[in-house]
Amino acid sequence: MGIGALIIGDEILRGKRQDKHFAKLIEILAARGLRLDWAHYVGDDPALITATLKRTFASDDVVFSFGGIGATPDDHTRACAAVAAGVELALHPEAEAEIRARWGAETSALRLNMGVFPRGSIIIPNAYNRVPGFSLGHHHFVPGFPVMAWPMVEWVLDKRYAQLFNAKPEGEASIMVYQLPESAVTPLMIEVEARYPGLKTFSLPSVGEGGERRHIELGVRGAPAQVPGAIEDLKRGVAALGGTWEPAVK
Repeated sequence: MGIGALIIGDEILRGKRQDKHFAKLIEILAARGLRLDWAHYVGDDPALITATLKRTFASDDVVFSFGGIGATPDDHTRACAAVAAGVELALHPEAEAEIRARWGAETSALRLNMGVFPRGSIIIPNAYNRVPGFSLGHHHFVPGFPVMAWPMVEWVLDKRYAQLFNAKPEGEASIMVYQLPESAVTPLMIEVEARYPGLKTFSLPSVGEGGERRHIELGVRGAPAQVPGAIEDLKRGVAALGGTWEPAVK
């Protein structure tokens, strides 16, 4: 079971707004010992949203979808989710109750429309204004507004996926390598991965931006027990190749 993100909206793809969900979701997941496996940005195109959801519904992944669940003409996510799942849309009774509690006598058909979800959905409470999001299977749909969306994501994780928290502990260590090109350390990375099957190596080269020396951040991440030995092997390998290294500063 992986974890993915769908970030929906033309305003992000056109540069009218800067996406904040991607980085925040990584942070929220990391605080619970989880990590993001993939992310897609999708514009306000019903056909594209539907096709994307059909593909992700066919997986076992936990998916957080941000945006497009309001009541304006460019909000297509609720209808697309229904089509992708092969179910009808209907006013959710709990969503209706929340919306009526929020607006009372001022509750309108337009406002109630925000509680029209695919049949079989479960609501996600919205502490900010009581207009809920919804879950359909392991897909969780929240508004595009960060002040609403992020607490809703945390609620879903804490209520439904606590059993996954810290299930796969991950360690990481890295060094800054100088005087070697990335091509020189690639065979060393392959050797270390073969020696430590519970780890992945990574390299982040820099061409010297901002006046820094050209370098490579070379490291390993994965099973915590294997990290110390693997990073020592990388240090020895870099020295044997004629390079120098120093600890990476985090």
